[in-house]
Amino acid sequence: MECLKGKSVYKGVAFGKISVLKKDDYVVKRVKIEDTQAELQRVEEAVEASKQQLQKLYEKALKEVGEASAAIFEVHQMMLEDEDYKESIENIISTQQVNAEYAVASTGDNFSQMFASMDDDYMRARAADIKDISNRLVKNLSGQSADVMDLDEPVIVVADDLSPSETVQMDKEKILAFVTVHGSANSHTAILARMMNIPALIGVDMDLEALHTGTEAAVDGFHGEFFVNPSEEVKERIQRKIEEEKEKQELLQQLKGKENVTKGGRHINLYANIGSVADMGYVLENDAGGIGLFRSEFLYIGRNELPDEEEQFQAYKQAVQNMAGKKVIIRTLDIGADKQADYLNIEKEENPALGYRAIRICLAQPEIFKTQLRALFRASAYGNLSIMYPMITSTEEVVQIQAIVQEVKEELKADGIPYNDVEEGVMIETPAAVMISDELAKMVDFFSIGTNDLTQYTLAIDRQNEKLDRFYNPHHKAILKMIQMVVDSAHQEGKWAGICGELGADPELTETFVRMGVDELSVAPSMILKLRKIIREME
Repeated sequence: MECLKGKSVYKGVAFGKISVLKKDDYVVKRVKIEDTQAELQRVEEAVEASKQQLQKLYEKALKEVGEASAAIFEVHQMMLEDEDYKESIENIISTQQVNAEYAVASTGDNFSQMFASMDDDYMRARAADIKDISNRLVKNLSGQSADVMDLDEPVIVVADDLSPSETVQMDKEKILAFVTVHGSANSHTAILARMMNIPALIGVDMDLEALHTGTEAAVDGFHGEFFVNPSEEVKERIQRKIEEEKEKQELLQQLKGKENVTKGGRHINLYANIGSVADMGYVLENDAGGIGLFRSEFLYIGRNELPDEEEQFQAYKQAVQNMAGKKVIIRTLDIGADKQADYLNIEKEENPALGYRAIRICLAQPEIFKTQLRALFRASAYGNLSIMYPMITSTEEVVQIQAIVQEVKEELKADGIPYNDVEEGVMIETPAAVMISDELAKMVDFFSIGTNDLTQYTLAIDRQNEKLDRFYNPHHKAILKMIQMVVDSAHQEGKWAGICGELGADPELTETFVRMGVDELSVAPSMILKLRKIIREME
C-alpha cells in the first residue's frame, strides 16, 4: 500500500479503481514558413472549429450541470475573440514567420503565465482556461482529436491536471473522485467537485507513469490522503466512512428550503461568495439565501482595456435576474495588490497589500468608478441589488463615495434611465474601519467584515507567506473582539452586519458568530447546508 498526501478541495471519501488520464506527448515544433497569410488563415479556420466544439460542450454542460456552470464555455468562446490574444498570435506569425501551432502555443504559455503569477487564487485558476483554449486551437491546427477518455465504470480519475473541457466531457455518473498533481482550489475541476459533492485532491506528488488504470485506490478528502492498493484495514475504514457520508448528505438535502434559525428562534442569513456570473448555478444548487459577495473584478482582469458600462450592466443584470428577487451584494472594483490590470498602469510597489488598491483607485480615478456605478444602478432596476465598497479606512472616503453616487443618480435621472435606491454598505477589513465603525454605521446601510484582510492587517502577517503559517491565527482573540465591536456598532444604529471572509465558513465558529449577533454569513456555496445544520441544532 502507498499513501500519498494532497490538498483537499472537497471533503469526502471514495473507493474504486483508478483511471489515469495522460496528456498527449505532442510537442509543438517551431517551423519557419514563407506564406504568413496562409498561416493566419489556418488560425481563423481553427478558431471557427474551436468555437463550434465549445458550443457543443456548452449545450452538453447545460443539460448536465446547469446554465451557470455551462457559462465557462461561453467565456472560452469569448476568449478566442479577445483582441490581445488574437493580436499576439498574429504578431508572432507575421514578425517571426513561424507556423500557427507555435504562435498559438507561445501565446497560450505567455497569457497563462501572466495569470498564474498572480497571488489571487481565483485569478490563478484562470490560467487553466487560457491553456485549455490554446490546446484546443493547437489540436485543431494539427488535426488531433479533442476528445477525452470514455469511462466504462465508476472510477477515481487521476491526472496531472484537468481542464474544463475534459471534466465536462466525462460521464458524471462514473466519477468517484478527482486526484490531480496540479490545480488550485478555484480551478474548474475543484468547483465542479464541490458542486457535485465529489471528493477531490490536488497537489498530490505522484508519478503518473508508475500508476496504471485499473489499480484499486481510495481517497480520503477529510485528511487529504490518496491510497494506492489500500490494505484491507483501510478499505474497511473508507467503506464505513462512505456509508456515514451518504447518510449525512441525505440529511443535508432535507434541509433545502428550511430556515436558518436556531431552536431559540434566532435567525441568520446564509449567503454565497462567488467570483463571476459563471458561479451562479452553485448558489442556486446549494439553496443560498442570496449572494453576499459578488467579486466584480472578474470583468476587469485578463484584458487590455476597461470594461465599458454596457458590458458591466449586462453581467450585473444577469446576476440579479438569476437570483429572482434574492439579495445580490456586488463589491465594487477591488483591484491592485495581488490582482493587477496592466492597462491601469499601476506602478510596482514595495508593499502592494498596503498600496494603491480597491476604493483608493476608484476615488483617485473617479471616471472608472462612475462607469461601474452607472452599470450597477441600471442593473438595480432588474432585481434586489446592493453595493458594498472595499478597503474603507475613513469617514471622509464614505463622504466622497456618496458624492459620486449622487452625481451618477442625477445623470441617470436626467437621461431617463430607471434605477432603484439600493442598500449601500462598506467592507470592514482594516483595523481603522473597526475603530471608527460606530461613526461609519451612521453613514451606511450595512457592514460586511472581510476577515481575510482584517486578520493579516491586525496580526501584521502576510497571508501569502508560507513561512508565517504557524503565526497566522484567524481565531485570535483580537479578531473575534473586533468582529464583536463591528456588530455592536451596526446594531446601535439599527444596521446589519455580516461576514464574507473565509472565517465565516469555519464550522468551529458558527455558534460563536450567532451568539455575537452576526446577522449574515457569506460563504462558499458548498458550505451553506452544513452551516444551516449547525444553526438549526443550536439551542
